[in-house]
Amino acid sequence: MTARFLIRLEKGDSLLTTKIETFNNYINGEWTQSVTNKLFYSINPANTEDVVGAFQASNEEDVKLAIESASKAFPNWAKTAPSKRAAILNRAADILEQNADQYAEELTREEGKHVKDAKNEVIRSAQTLRFYAIEGQTLTGETFPNDDPNMKVSTEREPLGVVSVITPWNFPLSIPARKIAPALITGNTVVFKPSSDTPLIAVRLVEALQLAGIPNGVINFVTGKASDVGDLLVTHPAIRAITFTGSTAAGEDIHKKSSFTTRTQMELGGKNPLIVMDDADLDLAVDLTVNGGFSLTGQACTGTSRVIVLKNVKEQFVQKLIEKTASLKIGNGFEEGVKIGPLANEKQLKNVLKYIEIGKEDGAALAFGGERIDAGVFGNGYFVSPAIFTNVKSNHRIAKEEIFGPVVAIIEVDSYEEAIKIANEVEYGLSAGIVTNNLKTANQFTKDIQAGTVKVNRTTTGNLINAPFGGLKKSSTSTFRESGRVGLEFFTQLKTVYIGY
Repeated sequence: MTARFLIRLEKGDSLLTTKIETFNNYINGEWTQSVTNKLFYSINPANTEDVVGAFQASNEEDVKLAIESASKAFPNWAKTAPSKRAAILNRAADILEQNADQYAEELTREEGKHVKDAKNEVIRSAQTLRFYAIEGQTLTGETFPNDDPNMKVSTEREPLGVVSVITPWNFPLSIPARKIAPALITGNTVVFKPSSDTPLIAVRLVEALQLAGIPNGVINFVTGKASDVGDLLVTHPAIRAITFTGSTAAGEDIHKKSSFTTRTQMELGGKNPLIVMDDADLDLAVDLTVNGGFSLTGQACTGTSRVIVLKNVKEQFVQKLIEKTASLKIGNGFEEGVKIGPLANEKQLKNVLKYIEIGKEDGAALAFGGERIDAGVFGNGYFVSPAIFTNVKSNHRIAKEEIFGPVVAIIEVDSYEEAIKIANEVEYGLSAGIVTNNLKTANQFTKDIQAGTVKVNRTTTGNLINAPFGGLKKSSTSTFRESGRVGLEFFTQLKTVYIGY
């Protein structure tokens, strides 16, 4: 499925020559080159001189072939015994676990997160495959009482058909796993397009399924720019469902372009608040802010981007937060003790630096960080120091718009009621948290907050494999939830059956 060739990369006035491995699309059980005969490159964001691999720059003709392959494979896969589907998912999970160290290193080179976090993602993805291998075998319909003693009325769940899976770069293995596993176990076939920033770890997931014995055409894989392949993935008449994670703008575009008979599952942006009450454990509040706002370099859709703090503890909280943040080690994800790696690509770097300037122009005070780090070993990477803004007003752009980087806005309030009002007034509703020792306040918060994931004395990031995940408002289409047992529902349709005898 791969080839090696020499590539010449310009670097200043010098010319570097290195061996680059080429990875192909996977269509109808074969690793094949794109019809375009063009490639693009995946670059290490911690060291842009490190080319991770070359990948197929596909177009809609490749997508068409993948969809045709998935369509042909669907009838037999839909009839395949659930236990056989489950066995394939379990074998694929074994392969991920057996190669966890290698895949973690590749993920770190490709995306930038610390290698320990990368390995945790590989293991979590294997656990996701196993979870759906079990849950998919217990999915049932219902039987309904009726007045006719000679009739049985029940529902059955059936697969939809061909599913488009379109995924982002920030969790480039675990997000595809939680979409592809429930799609496959319920009898659907898949066309999978990963982010062009992280195609290699996506290759490894498809390889695992191939080696696990999945039939030809059941899983298909194409790489390339969304502008070159995206429309057909959502408009082709054979596509019965689209599951997408990414920006709200991209999700809205997909939702509008898709047919009204095509199901869509859009998990989109967030502007997640953490409310710090005046009875809170401030050390805990600081830890939750740092972990939620700066881990994974702030590149999590559930990351903490707004901290809404009660006035009489704000100064103490900010002081503790700056001290904690100043102690964080920034660097390559392979270095021991690194807490903040690079941003995933140059576009992200420019976007984060742009918002830091916007924050200052709007009148917020940059209390810490927010600088491009490019000296010495950082010169070839997309590094920025974590930024803490104070004196932020709720109408500032850094308090309303998703930045997707290590930028935290501190908003001071006088009361719980004001905190809730500010927390809810943005267009997003993905995740939200509160830090308090008052049980009544905590319980009231779970009712008042407009978010799909609600945390009390826990970071806004993270979700269980076996619990539903999704947002409200512009964070989601709010139709079907991902993750957990309910994650199976999106990929099945109900049929009501009346049998008289």
